[in-house]
Amino acid sequence: MKATVFVLAVAGALAAGAAWAQTGPDGLKAKRCLNCHDVDKKKVGPAFKDVAAKYKGKEAAEGELVAKLKAGKGHPKVQAPEAELQAAVKQALGTK
Repeated sequence: MKATVFVLAVAGALAAGAAWAQTGPDGLKAKRCLNCHDVDKKKVGPAFKDVAAKYKGKEAAEGELVAKLKAGKGHPKVQAPEAELQAAVKQALGTK
């Protein structure tokens, strides 16, 4: 009985972790980026296509944006693992 409860608890934790580790458009939605940003029009924050145009050709763009998100500089501070922030920034910078 105890083993069954333990297995179910671990499975639930893994499922929750998998949902948190979403990337791409699903990751942007899960992190609530789309509450303030849109792909092609300005909302509270700039459109992703405008961000991509601003940083186009800039090699350090991804690192700069991840640092801003982590520090809360010019954007509300985002609490997420760096890998997830990088995935979200890559998705935003890849918008055309």
